[in-house]
Amino acid sequence: MADLHLAVDRAAGGVAAQIARELREAVRHGRLAAGVRLPASRELARDLGLSRGVVVEAYEQLVAEGFLLSRVGVGTVVAPAASRLAAPGLPGGGDAPATGDDPYRGRRATAPDLGAFPRQRWLASMRRTLTSLPSDALDYGDPGGVLALREELAAYLGRVRAADTGPDDLVIVGGVAQGMSLAVQALAGRLPVTADRHGLGWFVRDGTRPAPRPGRIRLAIEDPTGVRQLPLLRAAGADLVAVGVDDEGVDVAALAATGARAVLLTPAHQYPTGVVLSPRRRAELIGWAVATGATILEDDYDAELRFDRDPVGCLQGLAPDRVILVGSVSKSLAPGLRLGWVAAPARIAGSLRLARGELDLGSPVLEQYVLADFIATGGYDRHLRRTRREYRARRDALVRALAGNLPEIVVRGVSAGLHLLAELPAGWDEEGVAAAALACGLAAEPVAPMRHAPGPPALVMGFARLPVHRADETVSAFARALPR
Repeated sequence: MADLHLAVDRAAGGVAAQIARELREAVRHGRLAAGVRLPASRELARDLGLSRGVVVEAYEQLVAEGFLLSRVGVGTVVAPAASRLAAPGLPGGGDAPATGDDPYRGRRATAPDLGAFPRQRWLASMRRTLTSLPSDALDYGDPGGVLALREELAAYLGRVRAADTGPDDLVIVGGVAQGMSLAVQALAGRLPVTADRHGLGWFVRDGTRPAPRPGRIRLAIEDPTGVRQLPLLRAAGADLVAVGVDDEGVDVAALAATGARAVLLTPAHQYPTGVVLSPRRRAELIGWAVATGATILEDDYDAELRFDRDPVGCLQGLAPDRVILVGSVSKSLAPGLRLGWVAAPARIAGSLRLARGELDLGSPVLEQYVLADFIATGGYDRHLRRTRREYRARRDALVRALAGNLPEIVVRGVSAGLHLLAELPAGWDEEGVAAAALACGLAAEPVAPMRHAPGPPALVMGFARLPVHRADETVSAFARALPR
């Protein structure tokens, strides 16, 4: 029987998740080999000074993931195929190793802790859905999304994000990337023009609809900003112009000078600086959009993961006729679900719904019904409360570790989300520092490639996959490995 050496921080909360992570890493790194029998849950609970239910929860989580096997008369053992379930050396997650042209795949600073996915509650919602869903509901659905999900999302967004939207103005999409692409195509005139929000198109006398033209739109983006979505935006018909971001968010005066007809923002937690758009800039931005007839494309990035207070309301709630809100469950649940939404003015929502019907017939319906049930039964709210507590503890641990080991690094943008901005001393090599961080198990990316105007050296550092009890030793190793 294996002698487990588990480090559990009771004060940090999420003890069952901590035990599961420790065991998962022990399996991945070969400290627990296939076939090794683990202590009985009652025995391990006694050794750790915990209730048996906490250990049972951790064991059940790993059984569900395939890392452990549990059989009557045999006990709990490490599964034979467990070592093949995830790449070794990636802290806290199960992503594939880096491949292709993206060296940060699986180690991105914005990645959530996929081990925190609420498997049991999601499974309960799936069981309820499969038990109660009529057979006809599994046919091709509304290309704009299942009504039950749109109703739940409209209520949720109104309650949590202060959005002003209804089910008819929501379109379910396969994540934020597809939502942004479709929204930009609509603004550029590349999608079929619709008469109303239900996707009933304009037709001429012979029953045909005029074909959309390959138009383009001048779209302002924040500087700095993430680079991965830029090719997508250009392909959708956007001519991009960068506008600087300061401590209050996007510079609206500079935005007005660009002549842009639309702007893409991350106002709840700007990527990568972490700045929250100030109330003054919010008012200026809405005033600019109303005065010029421009459109604000609001990426609701990190909005639900606010740590210092309740989530800040979205811009869409202030001007629903001028703002397109795009969101997803990629950070709050898992990106692999490919579930997102667009809340848009009626005419644009209709164009998006019509485009989904003509391009791919909409998103898979079963997952939509499951998410609707997950929200309706309170599972989503409970999950968010739990993950906010855990992510806040991990953020605090990383900030303390950086202050203790590398006081010359200035930390910013910590009020929300899964990442912080680490400003480096002048002359430090971003690429070299980022490489050292990755080698030590820290999720970090250089900021220079995200800038259009020059700026000081900095890293985006993620904390979602860094356990509290590992933060100090990991940052200490990073400090020793720095190329100075």
